[in-house]
Amino acid sequence: MTVQEELANGPQSAEAGHEAVSEPGRIFLDANSTTRPFPEVIETVAHHSRFAYANPGSRHAEGRKARRVFEEAREKIADLLGASPAEVVFTSGGTEASNMAIFGFTSCVPEVIALTAGEHPATIESCRALVQRGWKLVNMDVDSEGRLLPDQFPTLPWDQLKLVTLILAHNETGVIQDTARLAQHCLERGVPLHIDAVQAVGKIPINFRELNATSLSLGAHKFHGPRGIGALLLREGVQLAPLQYGGHQEAGRRPGTEMVALAAGMARALEICHDGMDARIAALASMRNELQQRLQATCEPIVLNGSVEHRLPNTLNLSFPGVDGEALLVALDLDGIACSLGSTCASGSAEPAPVLMAMGRAEDAYKSAVRFTLSCDNRPDEIPVAAQRIATVVRRLRESGRS
Repeated sequence: MTVQEELANGPQSAEAGHEAVSEPGRIFLDANSTTRPFPEVIETVAHHSRFAYANPGSRHAEGRKARRVFEEAREKIADLLGASPAEVVFTSGGTEASNMAIFGFTSCVPEVIALTAGEHPATIESCRALVQRGWKLVNMDVDSEGRLLPDQFPTLPWDQLKLVTLILAHNETGVIQDTARLAQHCLERGVPLHIDAVQAVGKIPINFRELNATSLSLGAHKFHGPRGIGALLLREGVQLAPLQYGGHQEAGRRPGTEMVALAAGMARALEICHDGMDARIAALASMRNELQQRLQATCEPIVLNGSVEHRLPNTLNLSFPGVDGEALLVALDLDGIACSLGSTCASGSAEPAPVLMAMGRAEDAYKSAVRFTLSCDNRPDEIPVAAQRIATVVRRLRESGRS
């Protein structure tokens, strides 16, 4: 019996029974920080925690059952992301996956890493740690929309590059990069290309094989999966220096007893996201656009940070000149709107967002930037309410700043 057959009596719809995500009166617009697991995912994790509890490395019937569940999850994820099962390495999340790739590809004599300004902290902090070991960093420039400038690719120091790392869909602006030309340069010169796709997987179509990347990181909780699991897609035949030791699991690339129930939950979440993805993208983009239009009509001056055309359907990053972003965040929270200033992994930092500085934003723009991100938990009738609350708070803060 397959995993799908065992769960045949469970809920079939991602929307069925999915009650409001926030407390009554509150509106959650911080989906890029995390999403709530689908009910089917919760059921899947609970089911396998109970019935596939054995160690999948054990050589008995219970262990074989757990192994079967685990490998079915691997096969499902590979199929949905255009990879082979052997290319899926389970991790604790996107941060570990990116760390595994970055440090795994840089175990050689220190040379040069190329990355864009404003990468996720999982990438930036890893690269900064490598600088302490003698590595040098080269920043790839972006335009005013946050998109990579392709004319610079031929001039990169290819004879010294040992790794190129790139965020596919930016966690703060939602900007989606066209990676084809950069991937071709990397292929021709034998330089590994790591893609941070944590914010992209589950939101837009992703095909690992078509991206021509060497590795790609993802995290389940960004697409309504369980927290505590992710994966690194690693091109078949590519070897990484291990970060951890102590077991044979994941072909020796990531030791430790496998998280069977979480892997099954991640596979189920990804499956749900891919079913009806086009309709979900359209619905999210419609709500995002309405929110943007309403705020532009009521909160001028306002600045859109990112690309109108090339961005995630759920992400809206706006600056409200004349308003302090930190004050706006607190005031919106008190008024029932959950949003963020940018990457949750960088919360507490007083520094302006590097990605906005790389885009050439003025000081009053990057200091007043706020990120609103939606998920399928949001409803269209929340958008006018959210826009009205945001506009009221912005006007109040601007007035108090003038007095």
